Amino acid sequence: MDTGLKIKVFNFNMIQVNTLVLYDGTKEAVIVDPGMGSLYEQAALTDFVKDNSLTIKYIINTHPHIDHVLGNGYCVSTFKAPLLMHEAGLGIYTRSMAYGAAFGLSCEKSDFPDPDQYIKEGDVIQFGNQALQVLYTPGHADGSVCLYVPASNCVIVGDVLFADSIGRSDLPTGNHALLIENIQTKLMTLPDTTVVYPGHGPTTTIGSEKRDNPFLRI
Repeated sequence: MDTGLKIKVFNFNMIQVNTLVLYDGTKEAVIVDPGMGSLYEQAALTDFVKDNSLTIKYIINTHPHIDHVLGNGYCVSTFKAPLLMHEAGLGIYTRSMAYGAAFGLSCEKSDFPDPDQYIKEGDVIQFGNQALQVLYTPGHADGSVCLYVPASNCVIVGDVLFADSIGRSDLPTGNHALLIENIQTKLMTLPDTTVVYPGHGPTTTIGSEKRDNPFLRI
């Protein structure tokens, strides 16, 4: 059995969110940031899960912004898996219908189910042979978390860090100084070879961002 972590990246909705499916040879999996905004995108995700005979153990939100949570209700109802998020993001998440309307989306209350479990700094989310370490990294938004997988040398960062950029801090609960502090103390301290999976755009590495990211130069 191949016990190594595999990551499938989908680009969903009008803001091109990276929705991730993490899985291994055990066939257990988690979905991170389900951003499906159409029936076609829902089918693409479901087909991948079925084609690979995966069992979804958890659905995880890295943060509560509308483009990252659009598919929460669909995933919870389809895969019968618990929804995990950080409690500090509830203030934004509970307003998801209003944010959706601002983007011209037709959302229903059932699209945004209540979380089943809150995750916090230091928690370890286990599925298959994998262990995701939770890092609490607000600054882009309250409730922002990153998921570090030391055994596979990768980190899932939501909208905290991007290739040659960083997350916005001008949205509700954003804080630029806090964002930079968390990037520097919780992400830039990881090994340079760590592969970074952002919430939008291409993957990068911690070493590349140390060297080339203009927002992190002191």
